[in-house]
Amino acid sequence: MPRPGGPPIFKDVGKLSFDFVPERMPHREKQLKTLKSLFHPLMEANLSQNALLVGNVGTGKTHLSKRFCLDFEEFARERGKNVRWVLVNCRQRATEDSVLLAILKKWDDRFPERGFSIPEKLNVLRKHLERERAHLIAVLDEADVLLKKGSDLIYNLTRFDEEYQEPRGSISLILISQRNILSYLDRSTLSTFKRNNVVEFGKYNQAELRDILMDRVKLAFFPDVVRGECLNLIADIASDYGDARYAIEVLLRAGELALDEDMREVVPEHVREARATTHALLSEEALESLDRPKMIALLALARKLEKKAYVTTGEAEEAYALASEEFGERKRGHTQFWKYIQDLDALGFIEAKPSGEGVTGKTTIISMQEVPARSLIESLEASLLK
Repeated sequence: MPRPGGPPIFKDVGKLSFDFVPERMPHREKQLKTLKSLFHPLMEANLSQNALLVGNVGTGKTHLSKRFCLDFEEFARERGKNVRWVLVNCRQRATEDSVLLAILKKWDDRFPERGFSIPEKLNVLRKHLERERAHLIAVLDEADVLLKKGSDLIYNLTRFDEEYQEPRGSISLILISQRNILSYLDRSTLSTFKRNNVVEFGKYNQAELRDILMDRVKLAFFPDVVRGECLNLIADIASDYGDARYAIEVLLRAGELALDEDMREVVPEHVREARATTHALLSEEALESLDRPKMIALLALARKLEKKAYVTTGEAEEAYALASEEFGERKRGHTQFWKYIQDLDALGFIEAKPSGEGVTGKTTIISMQEVPARSLIESLEASLLK
């Protein structure tokens, strides 16, 4: 609703929240169709199905999984089949116990936090499914976090029905990750994840981002509030990352700035100001995708780069040693630190490249071009002190 006494800007600001799942997902029709095809045997023959969604941050993996589950649940209900689903973020719930607890709370919100072993929890889940004659689709977001810890939970869920003599499907899995994690699966689990069960999500281009923004503008803003040139500008900015989430964050912030100034429309200057305070690589999810040692390595680099344009790997490693001691983390060796540099470069936090002319010896120089070092330092220090 418009603010009393002020210009109408937002019709429904909730349509710009991360939790909102749109009815229509532009430029993800192919992935949705593939997922529906993969799960067709569940309806036809009651066979469990598994899928892996792979793509960078902001490419629509989580939203599409929710859209699919909502649609599939309704599709199954119309045909007399009880399908339940639950999404668990494995970075927020990083243990087998915690993931299973989140699943069980789908049936009993008061299920005790402690006192049940993994096998006991699996047995409770089995009883719920048998009593309701239900099929569960478990969506495990950031599934690589569990796999890197050597968890057996995914194996246990794919083998959930083995003790039954007659064929039945009780649980299907949708795993979500920024990278292809099939190599993390043991051979027996891998057998349930065929190569053609991998659904890939590429980065959005500028035109695709504009289409997504246009949909959100129609849902969230009153007519004629957001200019077409603003949509073009936001799409251009976000196309560097191919990240729809970032584009929507900039759109939201630009609208808030217009509201603060009692203006009746969003103008390009609001977009530029929004970009200055909304950094794609500073999103909470992007930082939380880093483990603690890698966060410390990035913090060390940011501290060095706050006062200079480039640092060498030698300078970076010295800063890393100091930061590790400050936060009580064991300093890793040179080889592991170099791996951190490569990973942070691949994620877009830094840029590492061979030194050119004018630098004695062969080394790597590191820069930070997209994210203000000071903002990154504040965010990382806050995360590390939690």
